[in-house]
Amino acid sequence: MLDLSHRLASTDDLPALHALMTRSIEHLQGDFLSPQQVRASHKVMGLDTQLVLDGTYFVVELDNQIVGSGGWSWRATLYGGDDSIVTREPAALDPATDAAKIRAMYTDPDFARRGIGSTILRLCEEAARNAGFARAEMMATMAGEPLYRACGYLPVESILSAPIDGVQVPLLRMEKAL
Repeated sequence: MLDLSHRLASTDDLPALHALMTRSIEHLQGDFLSPQQVRASHKVMGLDTQLVLDGTYFVVELDNQIVGSGGWSWRATLYGGDDSIVTREPAALDPATDAAKIRAMYTDPDFARRGIGSTILRLCEEAARNAGFARAEMMATMAGEPLYRACGYLPVESILSAPIDGVQVPLLRMEKAL
């Protein structure tokens, strides 16, 4: 068992978070996507710095090294980062009727499948529940889908991203009652 710690991300973490995301996309998506889809994924996924600014983005550390990250949001954006082609929607959600959004989950490839993703997911769900949300939804990557299913998320809708250099990335909208 790893001796992990967690905290909310700060803007000082942004360079390390971007490096983590790049490594995660490049190394963990390859078993699920073609090389062209992995390259295109960089324009679909990524960190939305608004999550950090909102105080809803967590980092998990081992010996002061960030080995995972992920967050949740009370805003309408379901997925997409600062540099992605996805249009983001900053409107606030209503916890009484809307689902909190689980966003930008990444694990360092050297630490994959060691409980980091489930730790982040638990932190996000707990924070969303404490904010009054009864449901959570996410746009899962194919690499993340097995973890999310194991944590109780159910598929709602399969989609393909907008074409990026003629390539589309498969995604799966998933939902869970909190």
